[in-house]
Amino acid sequence: MNLQLALDRMTKEECFRMLAETEESIDWIEVGTGVIKEYGMAIVREIKQAYPEKIIVADMKTCDAGKHEAAQAFRSGADITTVMAFSADQTIRDTLKVADESGGRVMIDLLGITDSKRIEELSQLGVDLVSLHFGKDMQESGEMKEEDLFSLIKEHSGLEVAVAGGINSGSLPRVLREGPDTIIVGSAITKQKDSSQSAQSMKGVMNEYENNRRYSQQ
Repeated sequence: MNLQLALDRMTKEECFRMLAETEESIDWIEVGTGVIKEYGMAIVREIKQAYPEKIIVADMKTCDAGKHEAAQAFRSGADITTVMAFSADQTIRDTLKVADESGGRVMIDLLGITDSKRIEELSQLGVDLVSLHFGKDMQESGEMKEEDLFSLIKEHSGLEVAVAGGINSGSLPRVLREGPDTIIVGSAITKQKDSSQSAQSMKGVMNEYENNRRYSQQ
C-alpha cells in the first residue's frame, strides 16, 4: 500500500523542505494543482530529479486538451498524471494513449461523480487507476460522505484505487478497512509541527494493517 504525500498550497521551498523531512516514509509524491499553477512544469522536473526513485504524480486535473497536457506532464518527469472523470471520453482516450506511449499512467479523479455507471464507462475506456476524491469543499459542506465514495467502486474490483480527502491519523483506520491501494495525505502531514513523525506514524499504521491482513489470509 502506497502513502502519497500531497504537496499543495505550499511554496517551492516548503515543498522541498517537506520532502526532505518525509522521504523515508512516503512512496508517491503528488505535485498539487496549486503548486503546478504557481511554478509550472519546472517544479515537476525538479522534484523528479531530486527524487528519481519516487513515483511522481502531477495533479493536472485535466478536463480538456488531454493529449497536450498529458504529454507536458510525462515530458517533465511525471509517472502519473490526473484527469477528471467528467471529461469527455475522447479526452480520456487521448491521455491514456499518451500515457501508454510514454510509459506513464493516468489516474482518473472521481471528484463530483455520484453515479457508478460512469465507473463502468471508464473501465470500458481502459482506465485502471482511479482516485476517490472527497474534495475540500465537500468536506466542509457535508454533501457527500466517505461511505458514498467507496460505494462507487464496490462492483469494480479490477480498479486500482487511491483515496484522498482530509485523511488523518483518526480517520486512517476506517479508510484502511475499505482496502484502497494508495492513501493520499496532505495537511495531516504537511501542516503538523513534526511532519516527519506524522508521516512515519501514518506509514506505520498502514504497514501494520497490511501485515495483519496478510496474516489473516494465511
